[in-house]
Amino acid sequence: MRLNIDCQRCGAEDELYDSGRCWTCVLEDDVDRLLTNPDTGTIAKELAPMATALKSMKRSNSGVTWIRQKHVTALLQELAVTPKVTHAQLDALPNSRTREFVRGLLVAHGSLPRRDVYLARYKAWATEALNRVDDQRNRDVIAQYIQAAHIRRMKQQAGPVAHGTFLRSKQTVTVAIDLVNWLSDHCIELHELEQEHLDAWVNDGTTTRLMGVRFLSWAIKTELVAPHLDIRAHRRGTSPRMSADEQQAVVERVVHTEELHPRDRAAAILVLVFGQQIEHVAGLTWDHVKISDDIVTVRVGAIDIALPDPLDQPWRFLAANPGHDLTAAHPVSNWVFRGYSPGQHINPAQLRHRLKVVFGTRAARLGTLHELTKLAPVAIIAEALGYHPATIEKHATDSAVAYSQYIAAIR
Repeated sequence: MRLNIDCQRCGAEDELYDSGRCWTCVLEDDVDRLLTNPDTGTIAKELAPMATALKSMKRSNSGVTWIRQKHVTALLQELAVTPKVTHAQLDALPNSRTREFVRGLLVAHGSLPRRDVYLARYKAWATEALNRVDDQRNRDVIAQYIQAAHIRRMKQQAGPVAHGTFLRSKQTVTVAIDLVNWLSDHCIELHELEQEHLDAWVNDGTTTRLMGVRFLSWAIKTELVAPHLDIRAHRRGTSPRMSADEQQAVVERVVHTEELHPRDRAAAILVLVFGQQIEHVAGLTWDHVKISDDIVTVRVGAIDIALPDPLDQPWRFLAANPGHDLTAAHPVSNWVFRGYSPGQHINPAQLRHRLKVVFGTRAARLGTLHELTKLAPVAIIAEALGYHPATIEKHATDSAVAYSQYIAAIR
C-alpha cells in the first residue's frame, strides 16, 4: 500500500492536515478567506503585507491554530471590510490582546505608522480611570492632573514612554483617585483638606498611599490646597539589597548552571554584574552589542564593556538564536530581547518575573551598585554604567580598589 504524503495544492512532501493540503497551504487559504473583502474580492493594500507575513510563518500549524480562534477570526473579518485601516479605527474596536497583537503586526510590517505604545495605552487607561472618581469636581481635578503632570511630561521626554514610567503614572493617579474619593466619602472638599485629614488617610491604608505626595505637590503648586500640607515621602536607602556573598552565589548559579534560559542568563548578567535597571536591559538593541570571535562587548552607558568568558556565552547563543522568529511577529527585529508583541522588546515586568526564580532584580541591582562603589570613583562608575553621578554617590563608600578586580572576582 502506498501512502501519498504530497500536498495536493503545492506538491510539497509534508505533513497533510486538511483535504490533502499541507499546513502551509491551509494557512494560506485561511488568511485569504478572512482578509478578503467579500464586496471587492480582494485584500486591501494596507492588509496585504500582514497577509503575506502570516502566510510565510515557519510554524504554519501554529498560525492555523491562532487564526481559527473565534475572536481572531472575527477581528480579521472586521478588518477586511474596514474602508481604511488606521490606529483610530483599531482604537474604536473593543480593547483586547488580540486587537493589540494585530495592531503590532500591522506596524511591524509597515502597514501602520509606529506610535508611542505606552503613551497610547496610558491615555486609554486614564479615560477609564476617570470613571472611578465619584465627585464631578474631583473628576475635573484628576483630569487636569493627568494631563499636566503625566501626559504632557510623557510627550516632552525624549524617546517613547518607558514601561516603568507607564506603570508609575498609573499607580500615582490611582492613589490620587483614592485620596479624592476618601475625601468625598468624608464630605470634605479638596480645598478644605487639612493635615489631620491627610494623616488619617495615610494611616488608614497601605504604604502605597505615600505616593500621594506627588499629587499633593501638584495640588499645592496649582493652589488647590494649602501649601503647608505634607506626606512623608519614601526614604531612600530603606530598600533591601543583596549582600556580597548572596550576589556571589547567585552569579555562580546564573553563569555556571543552566537553571535559566540563555536569554534570561544574558539579562541577569547585566543586572548582577553591572547593576543595570531591568527597563534598560529589556530595551537593548543589537546596536548596543558587538560580537567577534575574540570578544563580546555591551554598551550600557557611555562606553562598551567587555564580557569575558564565561559571561559572554549567553550573548553568543542569543546572537545565533534570537527567538520569536517562527511567527510573523518579528520580521526584521533589532531588539536583543524580543517580546511576544509584534515588533516590541520583552515587557520588563515579564523579564523581571522570569529572573525572579533565581533572584530579585531590585535587591540584586542595589547590592551590585553598593559593591561597585567600593571599587572605583563615583564619576567612572556613573559614566560606565549610564547612571547620574548623584545616584551613584548615594551608594558610594570610601574605597579605591580597581574596578577590574570586581570583574575578575566573578569569573
